[in-house]
Amino acid sequence: MNVVYLSPHFPPNYYLFCVHLKQAGANVLGIGDTAYDQLRPELKEGLTEYYRVDDMSDYDQLLRACGYFTHIYGKLDRVASNNEHWLESEAGLRTDFNIQGLKIHQISRLILKSEMKKQFRNAGVAAARGKILKRPADALRFIEEVGYPVVFKPDRGVGAAHTFRIDNERDLDRFFEVRPAARYIMEEFITGTVCSFDGLADRNGTIVFHTAHVFSQGIMETVNQDMDIFYYSLREIPEDLEIAGRSIVGAFDIRERFFHVEFFRTPEGRLVALEMNARPPGGLTTDMFNYANNIDIYAAWAAVMTGQSVNLVYSRPYHCAYIGRKLNKNYVHSHREIMQEYGYMIVHHGPIDSIFSTAIGNYGYLVNAESIESIEAAAGFIQEKM
Repeated sequence: MNVVYLSPHFPPNYYLFCVHLKQAGANVLGIGDTAYDQLRPELKEGLTEYYRVDDMSDYDQLLRACGYFTHIYGKLDRVASNNEHWLESEAGLRTDFNIQGLKIHQISRLILKSEMKKQFRNAGVAAARGKILKRPADALRFIEEVGYPVVFKPDRGVGAAHTFRIDNERDLDRFFEVRPAARYIMEEFITGTVCSFDGLADRNGTIVFHTAHVFSQGIMETVNQDMDIFYYSLREIPEDLEIAGRSIVGAFDIRERFFHVEFFRTPEGRLVALEMNARPPGGLTTDMFNYANNIDIYAAWAAVMTGQSVNLVYSRPYHCAYIGRKLNKNYVHSHREIMQEYGYMIVHHGPIDSIFSTAIGNYGYLVNAESIESIEAAAGFIQEKM
């Protein structure tokens, strides 16, 4: 089985997907823009071959790489990256090389927020009201309908980049002064706690692993207000969250992929769907899957990709939390003090790649605990500021 994996070196912990894919018996054919000598030794061992391109955003270079792999290894069976940035490139390569999986004509529902709302409705799940912004008059009419505040975000975008909260007419005028050249969608502002339904579906669309997370605040607030963030997995998943999450995964027909479905939980307890992502949650969350459940999600994904049966047995013995810190903050407690106080709960810690730092910080701690109270105490200690 020949599997093309895009950008296998990034994010840094994703090399484990390639390692386990090769262990599952596949030829793992990597395409990346980093020199082969700079790849970590474990990744080199996990790759059957590596094709370096100058620019991963140049689709013609990806085509040539896959043409080379086809010439050497025969038909390509799968393309993957587990990275939202390459979702459309994956779909293009599947279309051009007739590879099983999401094709280019199917991808809009997973990259356009306006299309996601249609699928949420098909799933019977409430979503924030929203409309495409075509002209300033559209904004005024939408605000008359839903009131301030509203959120303007690129219809096609990753994370909270170029997202604006509009609280008044001054904010609205300022947005039109600095508006990036992109199609924007307007959404009503939903007050609530951000939570997610996450997991992995096999080639039949059966969910073989699922979990849920709660976030200290949204990524938009974290980025725009330069805040610290922490989030943690749940040991018990609320019934309404699981029902809504499963319905959405089915409506989007997710197969052989991870999923990350984001919701707001309003103060009244209502769930409102926010986004569907056909990828794992970002950062170190795949490692959190493992620490919280004593499983190997990388091996499970490799089994799914190679058509093997997956029978994960897990009982969620821990909440696993990610707790981030930023270099531009002055914290009360040093790293040494953190390890002295909570080292028995910390299962991993280390620097975070700069591309993620505005969202999740420059340094992260993964903390396991049996209670949410213990997680919150650790987060309070680690993120306490002077």
